[in-house]
Amino acid sequence: MSDAEKPLLIKRYASRRLYNTETSDYVTLEDIAGFIRDGRDVKIVDLKSGDDLTRQYLLQIVAEHESRGESVLPINVLTDLVRSYTTQATTMVPQFLAASFEAFRQGQEKWVENMNSINPMSKMPGFEAVQAQQEAFLKAMTGGGTPGWPSAPQSEAGEGEEDLDEIKRQLAELQQKLARVDKNE
Repeated sequence: MSDAEKPLLIKRYASRRLYNTETSDYVTLEDIAGFIRDGRDVKIVDLKSGDDLTRQYLLQIVAEHESRGESVLPINVLTDLVRSYTTQATTMVPQFLAASFEAFRQGQEKWVENMNSINPMSKMPGFEAVQAQQEAFLKAMTGGGTPGWPSAPQSEAGEGEEDLDEIKRQLAELQQKLARVDKNE
């Protein structure tokens, strides 16, 4: 199993500081959230006891994002989750959630496949610019990548700005072409 396939091991010291064992440096919860957004699994363990603290820290990351207004979970879902802890559904909820997220990931993959396949719109002038804009939007919405979604290859520093400039240029060209079409009608 390669390093990228193994969960990234994070050790929590008695001081509550989190230590990345691969890079030998301290990390924050936001760093851990970034690793996860990049498709990496993490495992957080207490250095002294060896207890697995991953669930606790993942819940903390979710809670922090929700409290900052980055709401993903509607109130009714949160309410139902709280209710599930007091019912017989406790055994079924994890399986249901896992299956639901797997179906969601598969739906995302299918959507990306359909967007990338040949379709009548691909012959429209400026389609490449629109497609590049959609990809940039999806990348921004998913925090730079979501497991199961194709992601752009990692580039050298500064190339991201060049890509954005290129997208802006293509968008401006598309707008000019559309303006010419409107004038000709």
